[in-house]
Amino acid sequence: MGLSETDAGADAGAALDVEGIRADFPILEREFGGEQLIYLDNAATSHTPDQVVDTIAHFYRHTNANVHRGLHQLSQEASIAYEEAHDRVAEFIGAEGREEIVFTKNTTESMNTVAYAWGLAELGPGDEVVMTEMEHHAALVTWQQIAKKNGAEVKYIQVDDEGYLDMDHARELITDDTEMVSAVHVSNTLGTVNPVSELADLAHDHDALCFIDGAQSVPHMPVDVQDIGADFFAFSGHKMCGPTGIGVLYGKEHLLEEMQPYLYGGMMISKVTFEESTWHELPWKFEAGTPVIAQGIALAEACDYLDDIGMENVDRHGRELAEYAYDRLSEFEDIDILGPPGDDRGALVSFNLGNVHAHDTSEILNEFAVAVRAGDHCTQPLHDKLGVTASARASFYIYNTREEVDRLVEALDSARELFA
Repeated sequence: MGLSETDAGADAGAALDVEGIRADFPILEREFGGEQLIYLDNAATSHTPDQVVDTIAHFYRHTNANVHRGLHQLSQEASIAYEEAHDRVAEFIGAEGREEIVFTKNTTESMNTVAYAWGLAELGPGDEVVMTEMEHHAALVTWQQIAKKNGAEVKYIQVDDEGYLDMDHARELITDDTEMVSAVHVSNTLGTVNPVSELADLAHDHDALCFIDGAQSVPHMPVDVQDIGADFFAFSGHKMCGPTGIGVLYGKEHLLEEMQPYLYGGMMISKVTFEESTWHELPWKFEAGTPVIAQGIALAEACDYLDDIGMENVDRHGRELAEYAYDRLSEFEDIDILGPPGDDRGALVSFNLGNVHAHDTSEILNEFAVAVRAGDHCTQPLHDKLGVTASARASFYIYNTREEVDRLVEALDSARELFA
């Protein structure tokens, strides 16, 4: 696992030892119809290496207990491991400490936590939330519904013909009426890497807050939430070699302190009477009930796994594969690629093959054991703007290769013949 032997040491210029990495993911050895699996659906969920699976198994076999609720040895061990997982994730994204790291189920729950805990209290008539036209439904629908409840208005920064944000339009939309700028870091449909630091600066210039959806960035590139200037930041474990059922909400400590909880129950309380309740310290104030203990501990292991490879190396590998896929797909006049040029995108390429519906394309590719995503990728308004009902998406990660991109292109040739 990690870098090639000739380039070991997490050197930013080192090549990945992809074969060594693949050995950590037994699922990649599966075959369908005599063909070895080509897994290109990493933007939906990545696979989980043995090291992370072993961490989960070790917890349940040796340490399993509820946290913060027992004085016995198992509970103490579980509590320490769970708390240290917050520390590890804070370190991974450049947060100041565990107080700023709330474990949730996923990015969507992280979005909803802020929307309900902050948005319901702070937004009202005359207030505005500014988003982008490329937002995932997790952000778009959430802020849309909160605005409807409170009489606030949602505005959208336009996406230009190449798939970039129109930053002149952003500067027009973000005004003193803006209370929240909520933007995706990397588009899960276009592959666009947005200038989130600039968006955060614009928000702060107008005394607004900035929420960044990092579901497609944290797994693939070095992220420092303080350098970005985000007030809130969200991502999911299952897209970065971690387990499902674990998400992260980063929030600046003073903002989380001011916010009221979104969920109520055990563990998030300090004192309860029949008349009143007070809340636990951060981050437990926002983690009601039995939390995602095993998942959180495993997510910390996933952070270790990726850091051993080096996030600069992860980033470069994914971008190189996306550029190679873009170039290969661009060879064919009947393939329409969504988003920016191949040398300026994250680790994914969305496309359509002629007039073939993306679902049909995906089904044919599946016959060749090539797994891609098909649909609107939870970006229906963006697809409407682009004038397409759906798209097929090939997304790449640390265990993918150029040869697998070639297999994708070969499978598309077969699909083209079937629909000719």
